[in-house]
Amino acid sequence: MTNKTDGRTYQHRVLIWISMLLLIVTMGITSVHSVFAAAPSTASNGAVYVIPVDREIEGGLQKFLARGFQEAQDNKASWIVLQMSTPGGEIQAAEGIGEMLRNSPIPTAVVVQDRAASAGSYIALNADKIYMQPGSTIGAAAVVDSSGQPVNDAKLVAYWKGEMRAAAQLHSRNPDIAAGMTDVNISVAMPEIGQTKEKGQIISLTAQEAQKVGYADGIVSSVNEAVATLGHSPADMVLVEPSIGENIARFLTLPLVATILLFVGIAGIAMEILIPGFGVPGVIGVIAFGLYFFGGYAAGFSGSETWLLFGVGLVLLVLELFIPSFGILGILGAGSLVTGVVKAAYDTSNALISLGIAFAAAAVFVSIMAVVFKKRGIWNRFILSEQLSSDQNYMSNLQRELLLGMEGVSLTPLRPSGTVIVDGQHLDVVTQGVYIDKNCPVRIIRIDGSRIIVDEKVADTEGHEGIDPHHVT
Repeated sequence: MTNKTDGRTYQHRVLIWISMLLLIVTMGITSVHSVFAAAPSTASNGAVYVIPVDREIEGGLQKFLARGFQEAQDNKASWIVLQMSTPGGEIQAAEGIGEMLRNSPIPTAVVVQDRAASAGSYIALNADKIYMQPGSTIGAAAVVDSSGQPVNDAKLVAYWKGEMRAAAQLHSRNPDIAAGMTDVNISVAMPEIGQTKEKGQIISLTAQEAQKVGYADGIVSSVNEAVATLGHSPADMVLVEPSIGENIARFLTLPLVATILLFVGIAGIAMEILIPGFGVPGVIGVIAFGLYFFGGYAAGFSGSETWLLFGVGLVLLVLELFIPSFGILGILGAGSLVTGVVKAAYDTSNALISLGIAFAAAAVFVSIMAVVFKKRGIWNRFILSEQLSSDQNYMSNLQRELLLGMEGVSLTPLRPSGTVIVDGQHLDVVTQGVYIDKNCPVRIIRIDGSRIIVDEKVADTEGHEGIDPHHVT
């Protein structure tokens, strides 16, 4: 009864953790836009909205810019200025931001503070005005993979080159220069600066070079000077800053923080499943996973499908503990979990590295905890811990053989089975089919496996000891 009760209790605990995780998932999805939403900026009509673009181009930045553009439209701003310093990023996010600039009813400008590289140059080319600060650069927009190595897919390169050319033509900029920023296999003459981009090279322009070839509308010392060039004063500037939720999401998606969250999540859930009874590791693990997926969702890296993949994977892994499936449920669950974790991250390769490090560290940690708390482990439910000892009247076949020939007294009538006492031990015995009354002397005459066979001991007559009167013919 105790084992069954413990099993049910354990299953109930697991179900509670799953329910808690799903609750956190639901609360996280519904609260991303409400609890962590930024308060709209307020400004008079004619303001210049300045939005920083100071990190890699990704989905989170796109969501942040969309909010800033909407605020500018709601407050009837005169200009939207992107304060840019970016190494580039995702093509898909860059295209979305470029479309945002093209369709904006408010004029847009980009001020390149440091660099507008790769996808950043594409975004800048979609703006109505481009200003560059001394020492800044624009260009180097070749397609590369997550490790920074050039991508040689001709179809992808041609597509991106066409996008760059189209962006340059929006405001009558030389499209060949934009193509030379992406394709190493073409030559581009730039007589304005006395240079020719040869095959094998990628165009990256300084502020002075960009101004001479028409890729910068002016060189400014600061954003304030650019705003003044647009006919406004610094007093008209409204800086759009990330909300609390956006800052939290940005922090949670840092590679180091994401790795720590995955480690805590894996270790906590594993401890709760393998070493039940504490409760705290399970709660901490669920919270860590919740924060990891919330960060990816709030940053715009992923959608609600990552929560679903993770939840399904966790359920399948738990079911594997209770339903024999020859590992099928476990494999599907692990695959679903890994897919959810990877899709929730900005970069797939970084996500796999973080997951690998977290899993290895969690495996070591959980192994140590399993040794420390080995008496509480779930494996004890599948190991027979009770011992059959002589104190409980259990004996081996070897011990029974030692009883052969010993004598005792019947404690109960033997018909033909019953109990006798021999040398202070209570033994379950049988006769050879005869009846022996209670309190009669008996002798063990044969051992047959686990059966102890006795016969009644009778007084010696005519020198024949131990002859059973029931067997006289």
